[in-house]
Amino acid sequence: MFQEKILLLKKGITDYADFAEKMLEKSLKALSDRNERLLHDIIDKDEPIANRREIEFDEICINYIAQYQPVTKNLRMIISAIKINNDLERMADHAVNIAQNALFIVSRPFMAQLGDILKMGSIAADMFKDSIKSFVDEDMSMWKTILEKENEVDSLKIVVTDAISAYIEKNPKNVSCALKMINIAANLERIADLTTNICEDAIYLSEGGVVKHKNASQP
Repeated sequence: MFQEKILLLKKGITDYADFAEKMLEKSLKALSDRNERLLHDIIDKDEPIANRREIEFDEICINYIAQYQPVTKNLRMIISAIKINNDLERMADHAVNIAQNALFIVSRPFMAQLGDILKMGSIAADMFKDSIKSFVDEDMSMWKTILEKENEVDSLKIVVTDAISAYIEKNPKNVSCALKMINIAANLERIADLTTNICEDAIYLSEGGVVKHKNASQP
């Protein structure tokens, strides 16, 4: 019976991850399309749903621990699920932050480094999907690819920051918009960081080992 509960936990994580991923995609599409209505939907409608899902899923996990008193890998599964659930809520928060910054930008004639921003978002979304799949399938084969993609996001963040900083020097009147775009890049970088946390939790589930604070090349 408990294995059926494990499957339900994995489905819960997958469903929540899909919702958070759609929030990210919507925030970037709304920025690109200058769609204020969609940005307001993310902030006013999606965020409360994401927050409620986190609380409900945590309660389910706690009830499973109390009811079944799992040990070894089953306990690791629930612990990992709780941590990933919290990371997903934080990802949703970052999507909301992107939407809030975008709201300031879309009503103004400013879209510096939009191409690199959208590329960062695309890579982060791919990492996100791979990390969730790694957890659900208990498959560590994607670990290296996820880390390589994280490095791509980090490099693009530097490119965006440097380019916009140079832009500010020549166009100081647009400093507010420029800083909002840098904030969007920072949120995307943080989403990429959180996906590596999920992959680390997948390793903990599968192998019982903790890889945080270790060399990235040695999972």
